[in-house]
Amino acid sequence: MKLGRGRRGPLVVAVAVVVTAALVVGLYLFQPWKLWQDETVSEALPAALPAAPSASPSGTVSAAPAPPAVPQTLTQGSFISHEHDTTGTAKVVRLADGSHVLRLEGLDTSNGPDLRVWLTDAPVKEGVAGWRVFDDGKYVSLGKLKGNKGDQNYEIPADVNLADYSSVAIWCDRFDVSFGAAELAKA
Repeated sequence: MKLGRGRRGPLVVAVAVVVTAALVVGLYLFQPWKLWQDETVSEALPAALPAAPSASPSGTVSAAPAPPAVPQTLTQGSFISHEHDTTGTAKVVRLADGSHVLRLEGLDTSNGPDLRVWLTDAPVKEGVAGWRVFDDGKYVSLGKLKGNKGDQNYEIPADVNLADYSSVAIWCDRFDVSFGAAELAKA
């Protein structure tokens, strides 16, 4: 009987090492503590300077066609929940200088690992069918989600053709799943 016990010690150590490694990897991937950490962002809509006059080839100064003097909402939509309860509004806004931002207002979702804000061409679908569609087609990442609650702005690069994108997703890049999404319609 004493011979069997001698082998048991290294087995217990090996199992303990494997369990500890699995726990560390699981904590790194899932970051469960974020479920209890809210990050609230309260950004105002950015102000932009009016377009500067430009010189024509003949040397005369003319003003570029003036965009509206105040920010203008082009498209907007309300978030629906996917993997996590998500509410709020997404708006594509043209600023006075002609640049565009995606504005999230009243956002309320769960926190999580590696959350991104995406403009996509995917249709917004209710339920589990809509969780994983946003990386199937065309999308552009506007950056990491600044906070899981509040009002926030994301600059849309000038080379993005807004007509190519019809929705916004709060995308978990680590697990390839949408926390929530909003279909954009003309305002």
